[in-house]
Amino acid sequence: MPAMTATLAEEIAATAARLVVDEGMEYGQAKRKALRALGRAGAGRGGLPSNEQVEDEVRDYLALFCADTQPTELAALRRLALLWMDRLTEFRPHLTGAAWRGTATRLSALHLDLYCDDAKSTEIALINRGIAYDVGSRPGVRGEPIDMLSIASRCGELGQTVTLFLTILDHDDLRGALKPDARGRSWRGDATALRRLLDEPKAQP
Repeated sequence: MPAMTATLAEEIAATAARLVVDEGMEYGQAKRKALRALGRAGAGRGGLPSNEQVEDEVRDYLALFCADTQPTELAALRRLALLWMDRLTEFRPHLTGAAWRGTATRLSALHLDLYCDDAKSTEIALINRGIAYDVGSRPGVRGEPIDMLSIASRCGELGQTVTLFLTILDHDDLRGALKPDARGRSWRGDATALRRLLDEPKAQP
């Protein structure tokens, strides 16, 4: 099957961006649903837009339709993330995803990567603190399952419950995780870096 044209990839990115903002989808899910919506469900993954392309469309969509509300919602989510990062400081938490990259809205989940010497230590800490959580997994970069915990956390500023995902990674993975994307922007940041973004709202990760 021939590769998708650039124009179709752009259309997929634009459609996915609307799903990310309007329905709170993650990028992968949004791209797959965009393929189906455009009648190209069997086209395969080779010509899909990159996450960076979808993110560009998300930023454009937010600027056009959500400029009055999104910055306030983003700041509230970042403050909630920082609260949890301070609670889990012994696990070297790093914020990633839309809240870190600056595209989160009230529909977005929060994603923290934890770098632990013992994969079960986070669960033990949550149990000891009486924090309810669910256990799941997600595929790693090599397709291997990676433990992921989810917590329902109340966000007073937004007046709603936000899903917090904790991805449990090996401590040795931290160095590689700090590599920037192709444009020199970081994929994640620690509590110090997040405080800097909160102090300087227009700063880029």
